[in-house]
Amino acid sequence: MSFKYIAFTAISVLLIIIDQLTKLYIDRVMDLHSSITVIENFFNITYMRNKGAAFSFLSNFSYRIPFFILVSVVAILVILSVVYRLRPDQKFAVVSLALIFAGALGNLIDRVRLGEVIDFLDVHWYRHHWPAFNVADSAICVGVFLLAVDMYLEERRQKKQGP
Repeated sequence: MSFKYIAFTAISVLLIIIDQLTKLYIDRVMDLHSSITVIENFFNITYMRNKGAAFSFLSNFSYRIPFFILVSVVAILVILSVVYRLRPDQKFAVVSLALIFAGALGNLIDRVRLGEVIDFLDVHWYRHHWPAFNVADSAICVGVFLLAVDMYLEERRQKKQGP
């Protein structure tokens, strides 16, 4: 088995386990909407439930659960297809896609199991809060950023090699 499949699987499994364990822990030990201050005026653990996507987007859409499940499944299938097509030297892309895949699958598990996603990471500056998020959301954001960097570097490599 090649590096890309081993790395993709290991990163994905590890992140999905961490994501689901943290969500289960928060759900078991905290009451909904309760908060624990970690760093005064900057970071709390706050138990929230999000029925929508990022920033509660489409949270009141009547077909939100089937829609988000469909979007997640399509994203997961596209990611698997792209990973299959990657060259052996595209290790950075493998890591990036594993992060995005794990995040999408972690939130999909919540949507299927609960009809919503558990969020608990609450970053803020005094009373100005960023919407709460979770490990899966973080993995998606980091993965997208790393994938953008990889695409930029790949473009530069291609230009150096010429036509």
